[in-house]
Amino acid sequence: MSLESVRAHLKKWNRDRDIMVFDTPSATVEQAAATIGVEPARIAKTLCFRGEGDRALLVVTAGDAKIDNKKFRHTFGFKARMLSAEEVLEQTGHAVGGVCPFGLANDLYVFLDLSLKRFETVFPACGSINSAIEVSPEELQEYSGAKDWIDVCKDWQEPVTEGKTSDGAGKTG
Repeated sequence: MSLESVRAHLKKWNRDRDIMVFDTPSATVEQAAATIGVEPARIAKTLCFRGEGDRALLVVTAGDAKIDNKKFRHTFGFKARMLSAEEVLEQTGHAVGGVCPFGLANDLYVFLDLSLKRFETVFPACGSINSAIEVSPEELQEYSGAKDWIDVCKDWQEPVTEGKTSDGAGKTG
């Protein structure tokens, strides 16, 4: 069971008992945010992409961030192509909705997007569609064995272009 592999993984840091298991699904960003009682942006979603060869690549992002294909290609040198649900399960050992960078079935490259760094704590899933743990971005990096912090997302930052307000007023195009 995937939750058990995550529990065993987090035991190394004595965090296995901090996993929250819910009576309701937390498989989507919206469900997780409602279940936990936080803004959707604080849900750390793990996205699975085709990497080099047969090895998947995991990118953990804030719940309100979207992959920017141009930034992804610039960072990794190839097009962002997500895995199918079956491939995700095969590569990570976790079913879609419970995917996280902990307790993985294979040794995969994990990267963390900068969109997560604006929060003191975030909530990644823990291997099942009804689990999560609250961790700091630094803990997420340590527990996941992430290779690096990267910038491959869009739609999470406040506009900084002159003439625009934080609510998007003055935006053209």
